[in-house]
Amino acid sequence: MKSAEKIKLGISIGDLNGIGGEIVLKTFEDPRMLDFCTPVIFASVKTLSFLKKHFDLTLNFQGVDNLSQVLEGKINVVNVWKENLTLNFGAEDPEIGKYAFQSLKAATAALKNDEIDVLVTAPINKNTIQSEEFNFPGHTNYLAQELEGESLMFMITNNLKIGLLTDHVPIKDIAQVITPELIEKKISIIQKSLKEDFRISRPKIAMLGINPHSGDNGLIGQEDETILKPTLQKLKDKGHLVFGPYAADSFFGTKNYANFDAVVAAYHDQGLIPFKTLSFGEGVNYTAGLRKVRTSPDHGTAFEIAGKDVANINSFKEAVFKAIEIYQTRREFKKLTKNPLKKSSKKF
Repeated sequence: MKSAEKIKLGISIGDLNGIGGEIVLKTFEDPRMLDFCTPVIFASVKTLSFLKKHFDLTLNFQGVDNLSQVLEGKINVVNVWKENLTLNFGAEDPEIGKYAFQSLKAATAALKNDEIDVLVTAPINKNTIQSEEFNFPGHTNYLAQELEGESLMFMITNNLKIGLLTDHVPIKDIAQVITPELIEKKISIIQKSLKEDFRISRPKIAMLGINPHSGDNGLIGQEDETILKPTLQKLKDKGHLVFGPYAADSFFGTKNYANFDAVVAAYHDQGLIPFKTLSFGEGVNYTAGLRKVRTSPDHGTAFEIAGKDVANINSFKEAVFKAIEIYQTRREFKKLTKNPLKKSSKKF
């Protein structure tokens, strides 16, 4: 098994007018981080040198033009571009969005080609990154296409894990998007991830209701009665430990989530509001369901504080550690299940 210190940890730099560059460099300002991984940042030495000077940092990094030049024990910067960029902290700039995509595209290609082991993505601006090549509501959907998997946004801490049935879907469309097939697929992804990525052999999963009070027996919408409850019962009949639907408004306040290995939210804000309230700055966005490991911090570009030297690096640092941990756990699981013990034909 590859040791933690030899893991090549790729980093896409995100929107450079936001806090991404700051949190990446400040994370590796601590030299002890190199004991855990070999960072490979997809950006440019010129751009990161500007950020280093702006934030008065002391870390050193080496520029490389191809991944064969990456050195263990160093902070490696892959020169995805050579030109000088003009950064305007806090501004939405489609030109800067192009470089965010260049970084993400190069990092994803390296991940696909096994030139890096895991990917940690700094926050993008979902508006300025849009182009003919990137026409997605966020990282998750792009990576699902490139890495050929069934992706799921899985917000995780050590004590709380929330998966989403739907992520970047408008509220008006949610009820139409949620189907029995979608519910079964997403719960299956969560179960697989809990087993292979988090060492939970028999996951216990809670499902939140789609409507307020889970529809109050059909008084507030029919979806919980006609779609959600029958699907959960079908899964229970097959032996899966799935429970609910639970009314979302009281589920977290009563700390009922502590009784489960994971919670499934019907839509984005139903899951992310309680997650970020309970865990903001410490949580990680993990893309489950892919053949490769990708994590990111639990926040966005934070344009309002960009360039002010006040960004909190905790969530990004946790994303680094979680990527390493999941990678190692997944490799261990594959090793243990690759050659199961065969039944002996010898008679005693």
